[in-house]
Amino acid sequence: AQRYYAHWTLEGNAGAASELRRRIRPFVLRRLKRDVAPELPPRIESVMHVSLDERERSIYDAVMAATRAEVVALLNEGGSVLKALEALLRLRQAACHPALVPGQRATSSSKVDTLVEALDTAVSEGHKALVFSQWTSLLDLIEPALKRAGIGFDRLDGTTSNRGEVTSRFQADDGPPVLLMSLKAGGT
Repeated sequence: AQRYYAHWTLEGNAGAASELRRRIRPFVLRRLKRDVAPELPPRIESVMHVSLDERERSIYDAVMAATRAEVVALLNEGGSVLKALEALLRLRQAACHPALVPGQRATSSSKVDTLVEALDTAVSEGHKALVFSQWTSLLDLIEPALKRAGIGFDRLDGTTSNRGEVTSRFQADDGPPVLLMSLKAGGT
């Protein structure tokens, strides 16, 4: 069934996607914030465009060049879409921070610098912020940048054993203004 839905969805068959949603609906619990926590203020989204610096761009381009030919060849042969998804994952990592690319080292990135600037502004205006990442390795790279900027933070990820305490500290008026979270742990 998985191959059927993946194949037809990739082919653009909208009916396959809606059929899959219909079939899994009884097993997936999806709650909206307005239903479970109506007292929370509306979420504010701010899209920030960040240009990669020259070194970051060259790493990104190298990752793209290294995977492009392999992925195209595999897809033309009817191979797995997983290789293409893996290539996209590597490109997303390269766009976030060079140090996420195997064999690369960097202490910061354009995106982390922009994030820290935005958090510094938010904190100076008395706001709190949740920072989500799919990769705990990126959170590991954000932490030193926050320390250098003097921005207080706490962290919640799969290794956090005292989740309730971390959440309570963040929610307290005198708690840290930033909470770093992995998507999985934060979603739970």
